[in-house]
Amino acid sequence: MNSNFWFVVGSQDLYGEEVLKTVAQRAEEMAWEMSKRLPYPLIYKVTAMSNAQITEIVKEANYDDTCAGIITWCHTFSPSKMWINGLANLQKPYCHFATQYNKEIPNEKIDMDFMNLNQAAHGDREHGFIAARLRMPRKVIAGYWQSPDVLKRIGDWMKAAVGVAVSKSMKVMRFGDNMREVAVTEGDKVEVQTKLGWQVNTWAVGDLVKVMHEVTDAEIDALMEVYKANYDIATDNIEAIRYQAREEIAMKKMLDANGCKAFTNTFQDLYGMEQLPGLASQHLMAQGYGYGGEGDWKVSAMTAIMKAMGENGNGASAFMEDYTYHLVEGQEYSLGAHMLEVCPSLAAGKPRIETHHLGIGMNEKDPARLVFEGKKGDAIVVSLIDMGGRLRLICQDIHCVKPIMPMPNLPVARVMWQAEPSLTTGVECWITAGGAHHTVLSYDVSAEQMKDWARMMDIEFVHITKDTTVDALEKELFLNDLAWKLK
Repeated sequence: MNSNFWFVVGSQDLYGEEVLKTVAQRAEEMAWEMSKRLPYPLIYKVTAMSNAQITEIVKEANYDDTCAGIITWCHTFSPSKMWINGLANLQKPYCHFATQYNKEIPNEKIDMDFMNLNQAAHGDREHGFIAARLRMPRKVIAGYWQSPDVLKRIGDWMKAAVGVAVSKSMKVMRFGDNMREVAVTEGDKVEVQTKLGWQVNTWAVGDLVKVMHEVTDAEIDALMEVYKANYDIATDNIEAIRYQAREEIAMKKMLDANGCKAFTNTFQDLYGMEQLPGLASQHLMAQGYGYGGEGDWKVSAMTAIMKAMGENGNGASAFMEDYTYHLVEGQEYSLGAHMLEVCPSLAAGKPRIETHHLGIGMNEKDPARLVFEGKKGDAIVVSLIDMGGRLRLICQDIHCVKPIMPMPNLPVARVMWQAEPSLTTGVECWITAGGAHHTVLSYDVSAEQMKDWARMMDIEFVHITKDTTVDALEKELFLNDLAWKLK
């Protein structure tokens, strides 16, 4: 997305022209220098000194599609009543940056003129009070504006805010309906559109098949060259790969024509298709599209959102499913995979294109798919569930490992991980919270970013960490139920 963030600095008109000129110059300098090390531009907009100025800049931010959020800072003292009207109407993510221009107190030069100009410690507390009084969802970040750690935290918040912008414009294309009798893939689409902005609608599989018939050999040839450049072809069944290319081209045409960034399908509804889209879905995910199996539109949209929040706007995030466990004492692991559809952004090496029989669904021929092992590293798995009346976002910390065995007869992409706080306690916590069997696994997006995103979207957030116990989680969920019923 073509996103930027606005830097709004608070002051007042009692300091005189020279002081206000200095504030504006410093704010512009800070925004410029910080932008060099942030993932998105930070644009200095105004030194706000009145209710009218703040209200006007908030109106502009609300209706500017490129503005993904505002960052405020009070260089001097900014009386907080002047912020009420603006903040009460703010519809964009909001970060309160508590910093100051100077890193050190200048021992020999400090006087009352310096104190009047450099009142961030004073001004930011006044500014913080009014946001607390208004119960504003916000991120508070304190520290020196040139500190690498502080800039990373701001950058991470920016990515979460971009995730909000992506969410607000999210369209999900469902090819057919959900897998029959599955509970967790259902949900209140009206509530989700109201809360998160998602437009979730269905297209008949027959519509897709019609577009597939219109795909030309030249288009397939061109995509085959892309496949050859990115993947090792480990099958003689070239026609199966070409068929997946036909599916991918047709799906992409329909997604783009309708402004959709995520899609679902189900192996129970392949009317007129020879293969469940495997390689086709995987390569679309590699381009930033979200996917959900068995018609799971919630995980599909979350995959697209978390991809957009990741590195370079399309990070290592993917549709995932806990498939089976390794329960040897002291060597407890979860093996994640799916029938065909795991994004190659998770791969430790160059994926292979293979064709194998798929013993489930309505496949007439053996589907082509990418096969690979996931890379090592810290990650999270995330599940968005509909609790009836509200949404809950569950996040668990995990540590991905090189699979402890080769599994030569398992012809799917797979990732193996250790869950926090342990496999069995983690499973108990996940099930207690109601987490789905489908998740988004991400190496790029952090739990803190997902917490920020949930706060911005005003939904419940549950985090399973190394310190989580089942008893503590049960109490948290009980209190959350009470709190959210009062909202």
